[in-house]
Amino acid sequence: MKIEDFFNKWSELHGSAQVKGIVKVWLSISYWISLPLVKLRVTPNTLSYISVVFGAAFLLSAKSNWALLFLILSLLLDGIDGSVAIIGEKTTKYGALLDSVADRIVEVFWLLGLYIIGAPWQPILIIWLAAYLQEYMRARSNSLGVTEIIIVTWSERPVRASLIFIAIFLRALDIVAFDYISVIAYLMLALQASSSLRLFLVLRLHLRQSLR
Repeated sequence: MKIEDFFNKWSELHGSAQVKGIVKVWLSISYWISLPLVKLRVTPNTLSYISVVFGAAFLLSAKSNWALLFLILSLLLDGIDGSVAIIGEKTTKYGALLDSVADRIVEVFWLLGLYIIGAPWQPILIIWLAAYLQEYMRARSNSLGVTEIIIVTWSERPVRASLIFIAIFLRALDIVAFDYISVIAYLMLALQASSSLRLFLVLRLHLRQSLR
């Protein structure tokens, strides 16, 4: 599959979303990474399962420098399983369900890892609830006919992973000048809560207009 066909198929599966800007950059990277995996006959479902394994490995190694690698790998596999499905022409309803379930499980591992290295449990719990609510609103609105990407918030999954990466990285540097882990946790809380609220308001307006 040529990259232009890949872009078109991705757009079709995402409600005719435009492939441009950062989305196009990421999809281009994902395309070139996915090509050899397709040739090796690696299935997208296998990548989803492995992403959960890497997520668990991140949790178990949260207090070591290995956590950085496992965090990156778990996020990367989540990003390319869909591309492998498109390029290999193996998009299935079960695969879409598995991808979503794997994402939620891995995010629980990420947040538990953040708690293990010292973040307070209160913001961790609220972040998880707000992130879950954000993804649930997207899934529910999709079942109501909203197939296009209405909005990209400032606390999407890569952003959440990036903030956790920063916390793990700073811990690896053994910085003790201030409680940066709690600062990052509360920053994540502010970003996630406001993102979920913004998504709700945008979807509310969109659904009301679609009924007219």
